[in-house]
Amino acid sequence: MYNDPLRIGDVSLKSRFFLGTGRFPNPLALRQALEASEAEVVTFAIRRVDLDRAEDDSLLQHLEDKPLRYLPNTSGSQTADEAVRIASLARAAGMGNWIKVEISVNPRYLLPDPIETLRATERLAKDGFAVFAYTSDDPILCKRLEEAGAAAVMPGGSPIGTGLGLLNPYNIGLIAEEANVPVIVDAGIGSPKDAAEAMELGASGILANTPVAKAKHPAMMARAMKLAIEAGRLGYHAGRIPRKPYASASSDLQGSLFSSGASREGEP
Repeated sequence: MYNDPLRIGDVSLKSRFFLGTGRFPNPLALRQALEASEAEVVTFAIRRVDLDRAEDDSLLQHLEDKPLRYLPNTSGSQTADEAVRIASLARAAGMGNWIKVEISVNPRYLLPDPIETLRATERLAKDGFAVFAYTSDDPILCKRLEEAGAAAVMPGGSPIGTGLGLLNPYNIGLIAEEANVPVIVDAGIGSPKDAAEAMELGASGILANTPVAKAKHPAMMARAMKLAIEAGRLGYHAGRIPRKPYASASSDLQGSLFSSGASREGEP
């Protein structure tokens, strides 16, 4: 229980932290954050990679000596057709069959297009991709994406890069409760507190980029996120106490350290 792996298809991961690679001040900061995070999966926009010379790409060169699993994403695509084309090019370039479907139209809030995301997920899943579907925090849509073949659903806590945290924790909890595939909260995480809250609600993992890359000390924040994710997972398994409207004494009226139902020494 304390070290339960995250299983996605036939892949087993020790870490539940997925790290984005954009917006870091320099390659060294990225490498240090990656080491501190102990993440096993990194994500990047396919449009940032030179697919014609992937082995020489400036981003991938900084990651090639590490045992990582790549999760390329279709950021920048506005339709299912675009996302499918980009995913197919990435697989042909040797990046594997994991793909994060990310389709948005309005650049102001970058919320995922639900209809195009569902269409792309259906097509890519049928074509053998393990689809990680970035979506809004809609429990019904997340279930539809699962039924369409998504290997994992990735509801956003709030819009990308805002750092607003979980705007609707109730929905995140419902999604986690209903899902039969991993639920990885993506977008809007601003601090370790947000990551821990999502994990306590039952999320399977966290994807974060901006709160690490733009922190004053990226490696330190990456480590903090890792520990928060682990703490939140433990808290979820441990089971929190129910919320009550009024105070409740932590010891009984007789002053016993144990509950009132426990027998005292010498008593039956």
